[in-house]
Amino acid sequence: MGSGTRRRHRWAALLGATALAVTGGGALACPASAEPQQVDFATHCVPPPIAGIPPIDGTTTARITVDNAAPKVGDTVTVTYTVVKPAASNPVDIALPADIMTPTGKVTLGGVQTGDITVAGPKKNDPVPGKGAFPSFSMTGTFTVTTPGAITLSPGDYNIHTSYILELDTPCTVSNPPAPVSETVTATDGGQTNNRAISLGTASGKPGDSVTVTGTNFTPGAAVTLAGRAGAAETADKGTATANAQGAISGTLAVNDKATTGVVAYEESAWSDDKGAGPAAYVVIDDTPLPEGSQKLNSSVKAGTLSMTQAGDTVELAAVDYGKGGFSRGSLQTVTVKDFRGGPAGWSLTGKVTDFAGPGGAKIDAAKLGWTPVCATKAGSPSTCQPGSPGAVGSAGATLASTPNGAQTGGEFTVDARLSLNVPAFTPPGAYSGVLTLTLT
Repeated sequence: MGSGTRRRHRWAALLGATALAVTGGGALACPASAEPQQVDFATHCVPPPIAGIPPIDGTTTARITVDNAAPKVGDTVTVTYTVVKPAASNPVDIALPADIMTPTGKVTLGGVQTGDITVAGPKKNDPVPGKGAFPSFSMTGTFTVTTPGAITLSPGDYNIHTSYILELDTPCTVSNPPAPVSETVTATDGGQTNNRAISLGTASGKPGDSVTVTGTNFTPGAAVTLAGRAGAAETADKGTATANAQGAISGTLAVNDKATTGVVAYEESAWSDDKGAGPAAYVVIDDTPLPEGSQKLNSSVKAGTLSMTQAGDTVELAAVDYGKGGFSRGSLQTVTVKDFRGGPAGWSLTGKVTDFAGPGGAKIDAAKLGWTPVCATKAGSPSTCQPGSPGAVGSAGATLASTPNGAQTGGEFTVDARLSLNVPAFTPPGAYSGVLTLTLT
């Protein structure tokens, strides 16, 4: 972002899940605040035809764990999907001996990276009595991190294969996918902080004058381009330098463009925030004599700020019925982003939410709030708004919208999202509220 500084703007939107409209008891099992979380979800299981019994609609209790909750892009993460309590049971009267069950399944990714992970478990189990409950089992798989940010993991469909007398399958599918988020990993891009910096021998000069550019913390031995900037656009004024063994550079740049407002230095063939420094301010003093009888007219365009406003600070989500649960839906209050900085940097709008607090200490976990972002770009804006991926928001957060870096950025944008809170069936009746915090950088 130009000199590398970032401005943060935080707004809080109160999300109110209206009262769960029934009477009666029932307790909400509040998950522990630490990840991973054990979650329950409705499951539809189909016993083998030979069993002669109808499908089973029950509840699966599961947990997902990872071997690395803070990976870098390119890392491989091992995922373990543990079915603590299957929805299905042994469908036949015959007792099943030990080590004849082979489970397989899927884990659903959400947030900044989507898709399914295939997981499988060993043929290992305790004996199962006839018509008895299937024991707990675990399955593992891996995925490669491709995008920095929060990646959510939810338990998916699974199948219990038994190899005893006959080869039989009991497939179980998530009734209302995706299932609740059990684990969240936060990936980084794996890069280092850009500490490159430059300074100029002088802050001004006449057209055609050369300015000395010195810099530090470049890659040792790297070829470095020196370039003039006229606002967010590069000029035709270019020079080169080579970083020494300590990463320092020193070179000269002849500045001919009278519109130049700064100087940048960067590695490789084009500017990037990751391998660039500057702009360092530079003013071209045009002392060309005016023709007799002429007047020189000067003007300027003043850079503004990156800001955002909200249409309101409260969202009322629709009520759900006690005993049924389901999705409590609503719409985010529209957010307007104005990027009037006039530089090369884009912006990112992210959000994270607290648990939804209810009566008597009951709560609905933050991971149960999902959104489907949308955004629109005002005509004439240099940048184009990109909505974040649909998925869970949670306490770790997710991207609502963004614009990319570019030679010229800026504009005005409106951002919205459809919200859905997955309320467990027997959540105690009452009003629940959580706080969604949006951060613009």
